[in-house]
Amino acid sequence: MSRPVLSFTQSGEASRQALTAARTLAAKLGTRLEAVVFDELLVDQAAELGAEAVHVIEHELLSDYAPEAYGESLRQLVEASGPAALVAAGTETGNEVTAHLAARADLPFVANCREVTPGDPWRVSRVRWGGSLFEEAEVQSDGPYLLSIAPHTVAAEPSPADPEVRAFRPDLGEELARTRVTGREEAAKGVTLTTAPVVVSGGRGVGSPEGFAVLEELAGMLGGAVGCSRVATNNGWRPHRDQVGQTGTRIAPELYIACGISGAIQHWVGCMASKKILAINTDPEANMVRKADYAVIGDLHEVLDAVVAELRGREA
Repeated sequence: MSRPVLSFTQSGEASRQALTAARTLAAKLGTRLEAVVFDELLVDQAAELGAEAVHVIEHELLSDYAPEAYGESLRQLVEASGPAALVAAGTETGNEVTAHLAARADLPFVANCREVTPGDPWRVSRVRWGGSLFEEAEVQSDGPYLLSIAPHTVAAEPSPADPEVRAFRPDLGEELARTRVTGREEAAKGVTLTTAPVVVSGGRGVGSPEGFAVLEELAGMLGGAVGCSRVATNNGWRPHRDQVGQTGTRIAPELYIACGISGAIQHWVGCMASKKILAINTDPEANMVRKADYAVIGDLHEVLDAVVAELRGREA
């Protein structure tokens, strides 16, 4: 039987996208897609995206996230199953765990791929420098190819299957649990930056913490969330969790409204996956204005006050 493609599967849209990419890779290789999960509740997600088998890794040290133990568990599974490749989501968790796997297996790891073409050698197109550079590269491996898929570069496409579920118990020592999650705080409920269909962000041009009030009102009327640039965070106007950018949150809403944001490359990395971008700025030459799908040149407070007033009138 040909060697399968394994997909390390977590919860969330990025893993759904990675499963789709892994299924495409399996088709190119003429083999089958198999998923590996650390939570049995993810079996249905793997089945929805076409996995023909799901390996459920079980061990008492894996009761919560422990990257070293996860990496060693995957190494043992890879050694036992002999896949052609292992594909993960290019999230912080996906990249961290796959990096541990690569180090333990002494194999190369290619992170944040956009396209993968098997051959001799394999060719990959991947995202570098926080999304500001696309790299075309060749890679060869003496073992399975270890890859992660950059978020928002592949659309998740269901292809339901009825997978065989296989339990796998790795041999793990206590030392592998020295880095692990020991407690959690419940995140705020409701719409977040990563799930909002509309994100209204403010930068230096907002002028003050109080200046974000109209952005919050507009976001609330549109069922969206409020974001900000690094300048707003550095000035103490908004908390870091609201920051959109390379060192903040990367988003992909249907509409991104950038208010008073110049559009530095670090911020652009965080919002460039948005379906449409509307920039509001007094500078017609601002980088964000030049890259946006739509732009309004003017004072953001005057513009947003007019937009909010129009929406209120329509709700009346």
